[in-house]
Amino acid sequence: MGAVHGTTEDIATRDGTADAYLAHPDGGGPFPAVLLYMDAFGLRPQLKKMADRLASAGYTVLVPNVFYRHGRAPVIDLPDFVDPGERPELFERLGPIIQSLTPEATMRDADAYLAWLSECPMVKGGPVGVTGYCMGAGLALRTAGTYPDRVAAAAGFHGANLASTAADSPHLLAARIKAELYFGHADQDRALPPEQIERLNGVLAAAGVHHRCEVYAGAHHGFTQADTAAYDLAAAERHWAALLDLFARTL
Repeated sequence: MGAVHGTTEDIATRDGTADAYLAHPDGGGPFPAVLLYMDAFGLRPQLKKMADRLASAGYTVLVPNVFYRHGRAPVIDLPDFVDPGERPELFERLGPIIQSLTPEATMRDADAYLAWLSECPMVKGGPVGVTGYCMGAGLALRTAGTYPDRVAAAAGFHGANLASTAADSPHLLAARIKAELYFGHADQDRALPPEQIERLNGVLAAAGVHHRCEVYAGAHHGFTQADTAAYDLAAAERHWAALLDLFARTL
C-alpha cells in the first residue's frame, strides 16, 4: 500500500459541524473523490484503515461522522473488537441515535459533504464515488438518487433495508439515479431479506440503472468490518476487488 496522509476535518452543515476523516495519497494530486459512509458502529480506527486502503489506490476519501448531532466520534465507547452477541447494550445505545437520523437530515448533510469535497484542493473536479456499509449502504443509494449529477458511482455492502415497504425507502429514488451501482449483499443477513434484494434489482432494472447486485454466499451482516465478529476475510477481499473495479471504470 502506498503512503497515505490522513487528517481530521470539520465540515459545516446546515445543522452544525460534522467531524470527518480525510485520507489521500501522500504526494501528488488532486485525486478523484470518494465519500465513504460509515456503518452503525461509527467513525473509528477500522473505518480509517479502510479509507487509507482506498486512498492508497489513488483517491481522496472523506469519512464523515454521520452521528455528529450527538457528538464527535466516537459517539459511544466501543471495544476494540465488537461482538454484538456479547454486547447487546451497544445496540440499545445506538438504536435511538440511528432512529433520529431522518432521510431529510442525511441528505442535507450529503449536500454539505459533496460541497466540501468540491472545494477540497486534493480533489479532482467532477462527479464523485460513494460507498457505504450497513446503514451507510442506504445512505450511498440515497445520495446517488438525491444528487444524480454529482455521483458517478455508488456501492453498498451488507446494506440494511435498501428496498423495504416504507414510504421513504431509498430504492424509490431509482428513477433519478445516473450513477453506476454495485451492491454486495450478505446471504446470512436479516437486515436485507431475499424479497428486498429482488425488489431492489427489479426497480433498478426497470429504471435502466447500470447496476450489479451480488450475493456473497455464507457472509453475514458486517462482513467487511475487521473489528467485528461478522468479519469474513474472503468476502471482504471480494468487496475490495469489486469496489476498486467500479471506481477505476467510473472515476
